Amino acid sequence: MTMSPGSFATSWRTHRAGALRAADIGTPVVLGGWVHRSRNLGGIVFVDLRDIDGIVQVSFGTDWASAEAIAAAAAVGVESVVVVEGTVVARAEGTRNPEMGTGDVEVRATAIRVVGPATTPAIPVARGRGEKLAAEELRLRHRYLDLRRADLQANLVLRHRLMQATRAFLSERGFLEIETPILTKPTPEGARDYLVPSRVHPGEFYALPQSPQIYKQLFMTCGLDRYFQIARCFRDEDLRADRQPEFTQIDIEASFVSQDDILALAEQLVAALWRTAGHDVTTPFPRMTYRDAMERFGCDRPDLRYGLEIADHTEAFRGTSFGIATAAIAAGGRVRGIVVPGGAAWSRKQVDEIEALAKSAGAAGLLRVRRVDGKLDGPLAKFFEGSDPFIGGAQPIAEGALALFVAGADRVSSPALDRVRQECAQRLGLIPEGEQRFLIVTDFPMFDRDPESGALAAVHHPFTSPQVDDMTAFPDAPDRWRANAYDVVLNGLELGGGSIRTHDPAVQSRMFALLGIGEKAEQERRFGFLLEALRAGAPPHGGIAFGVDRIAMLLAGATSLRDVIAFPKTTAARALFEDAPTQVPPEDLADLHLGLRAN
Repeated sequence: MTMSPGSFATSWRTHRAGALRAADIGTPVVLGGWVHRSRNLGGIVFVDLRDIDGIVQVSFGTDWASAEAIAAAAAVGVESVVVVEGTVVARAEGTRNPEMGTGDVEVRATAIRVVGPATTPAIPVARGRGEKLAAEELRLRHRYLDLRRADLQANLVLRHRLMQATRAFLSERGFLEIETPILTKPTPEGARDYLVPSRVHPGEFYALPQSPQIYKQLFMTCGLDRYFQIARCFRDEDLRADRQPEFTQIDIEASFVSQDDILALAEQLVAALWRTAGHDVTTPFPRMTYRDAMERFGCDRPDLRYGLEIADHTEAFRGTSFGIATAAIAAGGRVRGIVVPGGAAWSRKQVDEIEALAKSAGAAGLLRVRRVDGKLDGPLAKFFEGSDPFIGGAQPIAEGALALFVAGADRVSSPALDRVRQECAQRLGLIPEGEQRFLIVTDFPMFDRDPESGALAAVHHPFTSPQVDDMTAFPDAPDRWRANAYDVVLNGLELGGGSIRTHDPAVQSRMFALLGIGEKAEQERRFGFLLEALRAGAPPHGGIAFGVDRIAMLLAGATSLRDVIAFPKTTAARALFEDAPTQVPPEDLADLHLGLRAN
């Protein structure tokens, strides 16, 4: 905290313990905090007193404290909450601790009172980043102790500062912070809803919002033309290390805006948040189309800190006798790959490990060739006897390099090569520490077609507007339409995304029909409240949403979202501290007109 100690004076204390500095020498103080550790050296007892600002050393000696105070200090248990009285003094020469904010001072205490006695803690409360931590599940089970750690507290302080910076930034630009309902109507937004049964309306359910999407569009139809919210959102989907079932997003919507307007605002907001955490960001961010990102990097959120770009090598394989490649090409696929400098020195085992990652991403395997002593080498080399298509071209295989290819449809090769690219960069040490490469990806597909059923699905959500030129050029081929959608990416991670919305009710109705909600009655049943508002007159509008948890994680230098969330869920979607979810008594289910069915 960067406030003066006196700001925290109450009837219990005069200062925060960790905020004391050399300027406070000679000041009588009353401090409250937790006993981090104590040391009894016979004639003197030292107690390290901890609060959110840090630790201060408190000493009890025979020259200034009573025998009763010294005895009480010697007997106090670790993690007990105490109030101490004393005077700030300078530490003796040779005893100063430059690693502590309070390292130049200590408090010579005359009294100590235990106000919150503690049992032996289930886990140790580590203070420094170098201290060994208990297992994560144990720490989550005893989160009230884990949250006493300095780094977790610093993460939550940073998160607070980021949200306050967001509010200031958007308020200065005329945005209104407006809350939207938590109990709402189930709508398709790309994930499964959490459903909440209604007690007063038997058989009917609310949903917890996946986002405030429809409500913020309704604000635009009301004339509340600049809205934001730091919104809680919920998605019932499989978890990963970077995903939680409930999360927080900075939600923004504005009227009479274009894509460029929203992206300029987004860049400025990101720069403000990074500045809050002590980083300078250069704007505007570079832009790349979705098609270009997928072609060069195999994913729509590429990490630009290193090369290893993907290239199309189909022509090199066309006409060879290599059956896997020629069959893929004949089926309409391609042979794409990356060239790894120095990769020719990797062992068979190392390359097999990389191939396993490609297979886990959907590829049948990796095709390999390397250049050693000026010649192609490896299982594929025999198919290029008498010719060497990899000498020149856009992506030649240089001496000592290894080429790794995937043959097949782009939907197979892109994710596999993306995974291979990341792994090769890690193994080669190509990822620079501390470098931040922002990117905006635009022109996403409007729809994705299921290869088996042929059904269309919205790539973002059904309220995104398609690009008018594509609707005109390909009226009967909606899978060729691009969306007015965009993402902000940093180092291969999506920070946020948004779109320009559909504000024409006829176009919105057509979007629903293309997604299989064709009957007018069904559209009205599910989205009538939105369509009704659009028919009443809606301005062009669009917005963006940023993930607070992920931004806080990146700026805190944490490795998991759980390190910047006060009470997170595990990857099994369990809250270990409060033991949720949990069973409820049958009578409670009966009140909700529900019953459990045996599996």
